[in-house]
Amino acid sequence: MTPRSPADDRPADRLGVQLDAVPPRPGVYLLKDRKGGVLYVGKAKSLRARVQSYFRGGDGRYQIEFLVKKVADVECLVTRNEKEALILENNLIKQYKPRYNVRLKDDKSYVSVKITTRDEWPRVLVTRKIVKDGSRYFGPFHSASAVRGTIDVIRKVFPLRTCSDAVFRNRSRPCLEYQIKRCLAPCVLSVDRQEYEQHLRSAALLLEGRDSQLTGLLEERMRLASEGLRFEEAARLRDQIRAIEKTGEQQQVVAHAGVDQDVFGLYREGGFIEIQVLLVRAGRLTANQSFGFTDWAFPDDEVLGAVLTQFYQGNRSIPREVLLPTPLEDQPARVELLRERRAGAVEILEPKRGAKRALVALATENARQAFFERRDAQERLAHTSEELRQRLHLRSAPKRLECVDISTFHGDETVGSVVAFDEGRPDTGRYRRYRIRTVVGTDDFASLREMLSRRLAAGLRRDDLPDLLVIDGGRGQLAVAMAVCGELGVEGLDVVGLAKSRAVRDARAVEVSRVEERVFLPGRTNPVVLARNSNALFLLQQVRDEAHRFAITYHKKLRDRARLRSPLDDIPGVGATRRKALLKHFGSVARVRLASMEAVSAVPGIGRAMAESIKAALDEM
Repeated sequence: MTPRSPADDRPADRLGVQLDAVPPRPGVYLLKDRKGGVLYVGKAKSLRARVQSYFRGGDGRYQIEFLVKKVADVECLVTRNEKEALILENNLIKQYKPRYNVRLKDDKSYVSVKITTRDEWPRVLVTRKIVKDGSRYFGPFHSASAVRGTIDVIRKVFPLRTCSDAVFRNRSRPCLEYQIKRCLAPCVLSVDRQEYEQHLRSAALLLEGRDSQLTGLLEERMRLASEGLRFEEAARLRDQIRAIEKTGEQQQVVAHAGVDQDVFGLYREGGFIEIQVLLVRAGRLTANQSFGFTDWAFPDDEVLGAVLTQFYQGNRSIPREVLLPTPLEDQPARVELLRERRAGAVEILEPKRGAKRALVALATENARQAFFERRDAQERLAHTSEELRQRLHLRSAPKRLECVDISTFHGDETVGSVVAFDEGRPDTGRYRRYRIRTVVGTDDFASLREMLSRRLAAGLRRDDLPDLLVIDGGRGQLAVAMAVCGELGVEGLDVVGLAKSRAVRDARAVEVSRVEERVFLPGRTNPVVLARNSNALFLLQQVRDEAHRFAITYHKKLRDRARLRSPLDDIPGVGATRRKALLKHFGSVARVRLASMEAVSAVPGIGRAMAESIKAALDEM
């Protein structure tokens, strides 16, 4: 069914007939524009009531009025119940990324802690990726430094292995970690598995925030060791308890019930919304996360529902209680879904009084503080963008900046990089790197021309050009960029060149003088010199340095790959399998070259004909 919106000048009676065909069943609806792009994905207990409310004046929200004007088609997907609609809605939002849906764009990749439970001797490590590999994950945690501090305590207190699987398999004697009593050396020594698993359980308790439970267990073991006259063991347990207590002092106690809770707080001013999540584990505030939304006119319960749907996707740990500042319409379906994912009891509560209400108030106050901090940062960015516009004579205050850089090493493996900053922050999804294909030797200008031609041509095809393009270089590099823009017919794009600060050589001078960073503009001979401490210069330097880092990283990767490349890779018919077989059998390419034809052909997978080709190719080399 594809009804048209009133904005499309279609007959009202025809639209009414199509809207009447929407079934009064639970499901998901997709609002699409004239090109078929998905503008909004929503779910409803009754599709007919919800969809008709958009087009027949039942929903007077400003955002909806704006949305309906762009709607050309509506697609409905019926589900068996509200829980299935909730799951389908989340999947479709991830698939289509609609403009008018809430999407959690968190600018941090939060760290988690992983216990590799599938390993014979598990280890504890920090990770930023959660994969379904059978391991046990804790987190995510807001502060990477705090997590690494906890990991450091675990490694000092509990002697668990820290080495990689490759190192673990190839050890022949205990390493330094064993010598300083931070590992039991299960790689080469006979280790009591019960003792190792006891250390592992203790580490898990510490990661869960159950410090009091852990210290209680250790105190009991210390008492038993002391009574048994095992004073060295008792002293070691005493030191463990002190280290854990010192770590626990850094966490704020917010409740003494010991229940795991996620507490949501919401603060808004008009369409500007900030949501704060406090992660409480065993009564302690272990972390917090913040999400901001701009120009969002949907009501609080709808925003909270969208945030909850995406917040608990993937392998995120689900607590026993979820505390909200406002009730949700589809709360029973959400509780059922979370219980299935947790495989245990879950409650979603909207406390009205008491300690839980105080927690929600604390989360709301944190959301308010984060709101004003974010607004201040946006104001600073707006001021910086306006300063760039004025000082560099740009067409508009730039919101998205891109910077290009060329990296080469003695004319070998020349590469280019493009990095993007959106609203003052790196937009890594728009980063691009290029291998220069048409330039032989060292020619930065020709390399820049090739890379810019490829980047700008792709930008024209996708209508994806930045507000400001920064070239790492001076007047010559800027001239190349302007020439490429002219050849491709790029219009309305501001381009500048940023030349690094450099020392001025003067043998008669007592001190070395330096030329400040200069910004070259098209059509102007003299560069613009921005104030050394200006926000505008700092932003340009930040973008330029990130482009340089990204190019160097890629260039180093290619050099390392070339260094590891074997001459056998250049022989037609020799792939990874045959190369490994030859090197495993002979030990080196030199020995392959010296070997007889019969010896080479005897290697599994080679044969006589292939051996002749290999010997001939190596003789030519």
